[in-house]
Amino acid sequence: MHCRTFHRKKIVIVFGICLLLLSILAGRLVYLMIFEAEYYQNLAKDLHERERSIKAARGRILDRNGTVLADNQTVCTISVIHSQIKDPEGVIDMLCEELKLPEETVRKRVEKISSIERIKSNVKKETGDAIRACGYDGVKVDEDFKRYYPYGELASKVLGFTGSDNQGIIGLEVKYDEYMEGIPGTILTLTDARGIELENTKEDRVEPVPGNDLVISLDYNIQMYAQQEAEKVMEAKGADYVSILILNPQNGEIYACANVPEFDLNDPFTLNTGVDASAMTDQQKQDALNQMWRNQCVNDTYEPGSTFKIFTSSAALLTGTSKLTDQYYCPGYKIVEDRRIRCHKAGGHGSEDFTKALENSCNPALMEMGLRMGVDRFYQCFSDYGLLSLTGIDIPGEAGTIMHKLDNIGEVELATMTFGQSFQITPVQLAVMASSVVNGGRRITPHFGVAVQDQEGKILKEFSYPVKKGIVTEKVSEQMREILEKVVAEGSGKKAYLEGYRIGGKTATSQTLPRSAHKYISSFLGFAPANDPQVLAVCIVHDPQGIYYGGTVCAPVVRTIFENILPYLGIEKTF
Repeated sequence: MHCRTFHRKKIVIVFGICLLLLSILAGRLVYLMIFEAEYYQNLAKDLHERERSIKAARGRILDRNGTVLADNQTVCTISVIHSQIKDPEGVIDMLCEELKLPEETVRKRVEKISSIERIKSNVKKETGDAIRACGYDGVKVDEDFKRYYPYGELASKVLGFTGSDNQGIIGLEVKYDEYMEGIPGTILTLTDARGIELENTKEDRVEPVPGNDLVISLDYNIQMYAQQEAEKVMEAKGADYVSILILNPQNGEIYACANVPEFDLNDPFTLNTGVDASAMTDQQKQDALNQMWRNQCVNDTYEPGSTFKIFTSSAALLTGTSKLTDQYYCPGYKIVEDRRIRCHKAGGHGSEDFTKALENSCNPALMEMGLRMGVDRFYQCFSDYGLLSLTGIDIPGEAGTIMHKLDNIGEVELATMTFGQSFQITPVQLAVMASSVVNGGRRITPHFGVAVQDQEGKILKEFSYPVKKGIVTEKVSEQMREILEKVVAEGSGKKAYLEGYRIGGKTATSQTLPRSAHKYISSFLGFAPANDPQVLAVCIVHDPQGIYYGGTVCAPVVRTIFENILPYLGIEKTF
């Protein structure tokens, strides 16, 4: 009896364990079939589908008048599917011949066992058509797009370029990538378990969505002309490089930004210096490319020299520490603490008033204005003008101002800062500061991006930019416009004078560090019309040979530019 009871218990336990296991299995089956169904359906789908991506057409970049500055070309991607190749030697020979690739490279990829292997992308359409016409099994030719720049070097350091994946790398291409990149498409084909495509099955295509076009403020004609003038002066003066920036001081729209030597946007990884890159290490070549791609107007700082006297003189008027009626005496130098700081005119300018001091670009007079303000007020104005912050320009990598800390500024440092030495700013920062002084006191945001539109030209988004008011008063702005017009009409900027137009401006000649190298930077900042500025231009020449004065080297360049672009912009002569 006891034995029978024991066996019955064993049967119940075994039955219970089996029932528990079956319940667990049933539960697992329900979980997989209901809750994980989608996951396993996708796995099964992936097993029997091969997916190839189709690049989307990238949005174009258009100038302010609709000229296409960045476009697309149809190209092909050549791939092979190992399981479908029936004549491997024929495929290898054909691809080597058509793609001009080494046999070792092609053979390695053709013989690699994978679902699909890319041989080469960005192949010309004619070559892709020829490969397709050969009709080899297992060779796939997919059409996609490659970035193309119709004007080669034009505004290369502004536009930037894209990589092999069609994504932006530098310049506006990377800044506005999200608007222009588009959505890639796919090609889906059915295969068996071995990865061989099934016959008599239709390819499923998910068409790519093209990106939107970017409209920028750059003007093709003005940019082309500025670039030509920059190249002329660089060659004539044997300079290292030349930058020309042209913008609207009222709203910050940039019409031109030339930084020569520029580089070929269609071949951005070839150095423009003529140096043999094969002798370089990978790091040396990359450093050289990074230097070639730099936008000197935005990414580099320099000592602005006498163009910065626009700030010092306007701040002196704004703070009330100087007046137009003030008189100065220049013996050719000024003693500040234990330093004898020279004027550019060794014999001095003698007696002069406020306006004449700016016309003469007299260092001792400007030092006197700065010393009257004092360190605290000068530094406060420097900050209030926005010079300690970035301009916010829509080009990546904007450099910030290099400036003394307030505690480290003594009278000697203050004196040299008044005429643009012992600190550094970018050319675009100088242009924005000067715009604030002559446009009535508004600090504008310099920019290229104007709008985003679809392929049919419908505006999808218009960009807006911050404006800070009250940098200077309207009275100070009017006084400065009149003074800077006299600088061109009668003073150091007279080589920028253009008959029939009211031109204002300021010259500069600054020495690079170390001073012992005797290298100079010549520059000129001009605007027109002087009474109502609509265009402002900065020309900077780095290390000109021979005569290096800004009034001699750069003022004539801006004059020539204004002579051509003012009528183009509809600014008429006023005799």
